[in-house]
Amino acid sequence: MSHELLRQPKWRVIDQSHFGPLFDAKQSFATDDALCTAVGSGRSDPVVRTWVHEHTVVLGAADTKLPHIAEAVSFLRRQGYRVVVRNSGGLAVVLDSGVLNISLVFPETGRSIAVEQGYEAMCALMAAMLAPYGVTIEAGEVVGSYCPGRYDLSIGGQKFAGISQRRVRGGVAVQIYLCVTGSGSARAELIRRFYELGRQGKQTTFAYPLVDPAVMASLSELTGRPLSVAELLVALWRTLQSFGGQLYSSALEGEEWEWYEYYWARMVERNAVVSFEKPSGTGDVAADV
Repeated sequence: MSHELLRQPKWRVIDQSHFGPLFDAKQSFATDDALCTAVGSGRSDPVVRTWVHEHTVVLGAADTKLPHIAEAVSFLRRQGYRVVVRNSGGLAVVLDSGVLNISLVFPETGRSIAVEQGYEAMCALMAAMLAPYGVTIEAGEVVGSYCPGRYDLSIGGQKFAGISQRRVRGGVAVQIYLCVTGSGSARAELIRRFYELGRQGKQTTFAYPLVDPAVMASLSELTGRPLSVAELLVALWRTLQSFGGQLYSSALEGEEWEWYEYYWARMVERNAVVSFEKPSGTGDVAADV
């Protein structure tokens, strides 16, 4: 049975899964904020946006406080990854061509949406979407994963997805990253090394995750099937249609572009004020966002 938030009369579909390596993750966070503003003001139907970013590590604000953040970020860049600081909560995650991101944007005007409702709606969508693959999905924190949370999604104890939320001007964006293909443990090893270099044994006020690569995997690894992002996109559209909603393709339009430019500028500023360079005369770095 579908979650009530998933039974929308219409879904506006914005597919940005094929934009390629020049598509910057800062653009995605700005886009979701613009869509929250549009949906929250009643200027747009609820939105499902799909997006893929290549060779990117997205950090949370807490990650920028690591004692040796400059060295840790330098390591990621040497591995060929862009580094972006998100405008919402959470910790470091890996995005690449095998990771599908989905944003569901709902209006909160007239009736509030509890945080748990947003998470439960995304969990229900994933359960329905992946049911044909014969897997049993569990929701709950997977200790040893990167960006751990109460709504980690796992199969047999191995995490393949994580969910977050963003609330802006009456709109609620529920976001999920799905590791579809590739090696989940290889992605986790990258983040394990990032934290190792960022901490270097120092005590920190914030409890950063002790990443265990063995607890993370992709859906292809977990199902034993050669899945693809394209296949999961089709499964997503079919699942939303099965709930009775009408889907129509769209892109940002009109006033949304003005909102996008505003939120893009904020993302650029947010990332510009985070210093990943060592200050002269000290081994640590202070960063603020």
